[in-house]
Parts: sequence; C-alpha cells; structure tokens
Amino acid sequence: MNPYFTEVIAAHVAIENWLGQGSGDIQALLNRFSADFVMIPPTGRCMDMASVSDFFLAQRGGRPGLAIVLEELTLVESWPGGAVVRYLERQTRPDAAATARWSTAVFRLIDGHPQWVSLHETWQNA
Repeated sequence: MNPYFTEVIAAHVAIENWLGQGSGDIQALLNRFSADFVMIPPTGRCMDMASVSDFFLAQRGGRPGLAIVLEELTLVESWPGGAVVRYLERQTRPDAAATARWSTAVFRLIDGHPQWVSLHETWQNA
C-alpha cells in the first residue's frame, strides 16, 4: 500500500483510540506531526502544533465510542520528499450526530517516514 495512505490510516486508528477510548501513547501520536504542523479544522480556526497537542491532551477519552472510517483516499500529488493526500473522513459515536469531512493533508518524508505538515478539513454536506 502507498506509505502515505498507510500513515493516514494508522494516524486515524491512533486518534480514534486516544479520543474514543483514552488509550495509546500520546507522544507517539504527536510525533506523527512536524513541529511546524498546521491544521485548519472545519470550523476554520487555524491550529498550530501547540494547539493540536493541547487539544489531544485535554480530550483523552473525551469522545467515548468514537469510530472513524476513511474513504476515497487519493494521492493528489507526490514528489521524492513528500505528497498531498485527500480523503473523506466519517466520524460516528453513540451520543452525537455523525459527521463527514473532506481532508487534504500535506506530508514530508523524514528518514523514509511520512510526517504530517498541514491538514485542511471541510465539512461534507449531507
């Protein structure tokens, strides 16, 4: 499988476990992201790595029963040192309405491993 797709899937398994069950290694999760990582969630608030780290630390187990399903993984562009990947992310949990968002992620390769540099999410209309 494409190493970027593998990373997207593995990261979301770690996020699902952390937020939904409160399990996993927070440092291993955070190490997936570059120090200059920027995320723009569907709300439009720009989050730097410190904000993302604070979010994960505060939300451990905060979304009981969270399930994340990824669909339509697409390699938008790749080059020797990185890639852009687009995917549809669906989230469900027992106590909340289901959500879906389109995500576009930029990666760079560090020692042969994809590292998240940027993530931009947009709500998918029902």
